[in-house]
Order: sequence, then C-alpha cells, then structure tokens
Amino acid sequence: MSTTLQTRPAPSAPTPARAVEKIVDCDIHPLPRSPTDIRKYLPERWRSHFDTYGNSFRQPFVGADLWPKPAPYISRRDAYPPGGGPPGSDLAFMREQHLDPFNVEYGVLQVLAPTGSNQRNAEYGAALCSAINDWQLAEWTGLEPRLRGSLVVTQESPDAAVKEIRRHGRNRQFAQVSVAQRTLEPLGRKRYWPIFAEAAAHDLPIGIHTGGFNGHAAVPGGGWCSYYAESHHLIALGMQALLTSMVMEGVFEEFPTLKVVLIEGGLSWIPSLRWRLDGLWQRLGREVPHVKRPPSDYIREHFFFSTQPVDDIEKPEQQRQLFEWIGWEQLLFSSDYPHWDYDDSRYAFKFTMSKEEKRKLSYDNAMAVFRFDRS
Repeated sequence: MSTTLQTRPAPSAPTPARAVEKIVDCDIHPLPRSPTDIRKYLPERWRSHFDTYGNSFRQPFVGADLWPKPAPYISRRDAYPPGGGPPGSDLAFMREQHLDPFNVEYGVLQVLAPTGSNQRNAEYGAALCSAINDWQLAEWTGLEPRLRGSLVVTQESPDAAVKEIRRHGRNRQFAQVSVAQRTLEPLGRKRYWPIFAEAAAHDLPIGIHTGGFNGHAAVPGGGWCSYYAESHHLIALGMQALLTSMVMEGVFEEFPTLKVVLIEGGLSWIPSLRWRLDGLWQRLGREVPHVKRPPSDYIREHFFFSTQPVDDIEKPEQQRQLFEWIGWEQLLFSSDYPHWDYDDSRYAFKFTMSKEEKRKLSYDNAMAVFRFDRS
C-alpha cells in the first residue's frame, strides 16, 4: 500500500535580495492546488472516468512513486505557500520566492503531476495531456508572461501526440514538446518519429525530464531498487540510454533541425559517453550506416543539458573541466524549484566564471534553444 505523508512545513525562509543578472530557468515545477483542479479541463467523458477510476499508472504501485521521498511533494519545507496548498501551486508565492528575487526573465514549467504520459488507458492519457496543457495556459502562462509551458504529450500514442502538437504548436507560450524519459521502447525507434517530425515542423525542441514508468521493466532494468538513493542515481543511466538510442537509430539524420533538452539527468556522464560512442562507431560503424558522422557530432549539435543537479565535485577546477568537456554552448541553467535538491543560482557552481561563460549558461543558450527572443 502506498501512503502520502504530510508534515508541518517550516516557516518560509527570507528571500534573497533581487539578483542583478537576469536568468532563464529551465526547470520550474508547478502543481495543481488540488488533484481535481485539472478535472474541469477534461471533456465530460473523461471527467466521469476520473471520478470513477482515477489515475492508473503503468507501474505496480497505486497513486504514488516507487520509493518514499525525503520530503512530501519532493520539495523544500519553506516552499509551502502561506495560503495553503502544496509547493508550486501558488503563482503569487512563486513570484515572491523565486521569479522576482532571482530575476527570472523566462521560466520553463515542467509538469510532473498529474501525468498523462504514464496512464494505462492511452485514450484517457491523451485527454489528460490536453487538459494539463490547457491548465498551464489558463492558470500559469496566461497570468505570468515570464513563464512558458511544456507541451505534454503521451508518446505511446503518437497519433494523439501529433494532434496535440498541431493544436498548440504555434502558441509561443509553450517552449518545448515534453515526453517521458522512460518509454515502452527505446526512444529512437521509428514509432516515435512522428512526434519528432511534428516538433521539428513547429520549431520546438523535445524536452525530456527525468521520470516516468514504462510499466514492463524495473528501473533501470536490473530489478527494483531497495532505496530511493539508488533510484535517484540511476536517472543518469536512463538519460544515457535514450540519448544513445536517438543517435544510433539515426533520428538526427532524418530530422536535422531537431533539438533535445535533457532535464535533471546529471552532467558528469556526458563526456565519457561521447568518447565511448565514438570509439564504438569507429569499430562498428558498418552496422549503422545511417549514422554518417561520429556520435559526438550529433550530441554536440542536437542535445542540451540542464545543470541541476550539479555534480558535487570537490575541487572547483574539476567542475570547470567538466563544463569545458561538455561545452559551454550545451549547458542550460535550471533550479528545480521548489524541490528539495533545488540549485540556487548564486551558489550552485564552485568555480568562478567569466561574464561570457556565465551569460551563456544562465541566459544566452536557453534564449537560442527555445527561441524566446522571437516575436
């Protein structure tokens, strides 16, 4: 049986003085104040389904994630709105605690709950995705011009996903098309290509935030973990797998303008994966003639990585070396607000950056990837 635990929130921490330099935050998590808040955006048929059956995920647990979290709602204790509700559910408090003091010019919403992409009932999942998108427009991006939504789709129903992208793809209140990290098949498989084609046609990147359940295998495939710490670490392995699949299946030869943003998947694995894939391609490239260039070329041209969680490297010069190996143009700042492992833009990085490096990381790269500067 899964149980959601509640604790008394701590008093709100004082907010910092307003930051001077503006940032783009690529990972902000909104939540409905109540699970029923999304219900009003569903068609009548699916409201009845919601009332009678609720959500049924592709996982062997009911109504909860697989492991107990370190804190309710995975969030900081000071992030509970003073007027009630879970962290991330109050736009005014989000402005006060995060958007205003940190001078966030644009913030990309990453909706983790509720989720349509993991529903066992695929039709209901597609309807729920549409409702979540309408909720983002009505209650977040439509009220706060600094926020941009993620256009959530259920990737296991590509036809429904394409329909949803066409419904909203020209609305620049959406920054990206969001698909789940853990899919029924490796993400590079052709069953998912219609989604990539439609996203590219609308000049929208694919955003992949950690999480989701494919329903037929444990995470990461070697069996169910005993502890949350194991699960949290293995997120990075899932990101490596989907990146490798997309490159080796030839996604970027087919869709040369497609961009992919990996969110909250870690950073330290990126250089070593590039080196390893290049070595394998040199020896085994005849097996994949559709991969016409070294895998590292595709990774550098098509993938972007959010910084949170920043790897806790002891020596500042080693953290700098990691960023240089990855490439300054591929890094996007993210805070993960309001979660417990949130990264404060003032303290997340241990080394001193030049003004140019800091601007790329905090602002310029995201502006280019999401095209926020276009009319």
